[in-house]
Amino acid sequence: IFKVGLTGGIGSGKSAATDYLATLGVQILDADRFAHQVTASGQPAVAEIAQQLGQQVLTASGDLDRAMVRQIVFTDKSKLEALEAIVHPKVRSAMNAAASNAKSPYVVYAIPLLVETQQTGKFDHVVVIQANHELRRQRVLTRSGLDKESFDRIMASQASDQERAAVANTLIVNESSLDQLHQEIDNLHLNLCALAAEK
Repeated sequence: IFKVGLTGGIGSGKSAATDYLATLGVQILDADRFAHQVTASGQPAVAEIAQQLGQQVLTASGDLDRAMVRQIVFTDKSKLEALEAIVHPKVRSAMNAAASNAKSPYVVYAIPLLVETQQTGKFDHVVVIQANHELRRQRVLTRSGLDKESFDRIMASQASDQERAAVANTLIVNESSLDQLHQEIDNLHLNLCALAAEK
């Protein structure tokens, strides 16, 4: 199966890109969604996370208190690394299992931290969605209820535009209309179908 990694900074338009690809019949594997699944109620990862981060990350019913987890790992890098060491491998294997059943000519792995987790080498093609910082901040503050400080913190913790552009096989600048983005994705889709057929 032809594997495409898709990434971009917060507010760059990753979801808009993958939502549209899905309408073209492409299987989209969203890392955030899989991370939610592997840390859902009763999953083995939940107990492992509590062991590493302490019992305060569990609710009374034994589910993961995601807000508490975020609070803990946000201020402690070693705790963040411990959390990632539990969650990332489980997410990867769940995504690969889903990809093996794909019916589309290629599969898109939507991974926000693709560059940061050094996974770019695992893909046949890497697509990076980019937009300038001011535009991304506007989009995020408008839609998510995050404040400016939180946005800046998240942005500072992510790879830079230069780091992402350096690994991109296709770089899409998403600073115009949704129609313009869809046109770019149409071209990308044709290109990826051709590459997948070659492989």
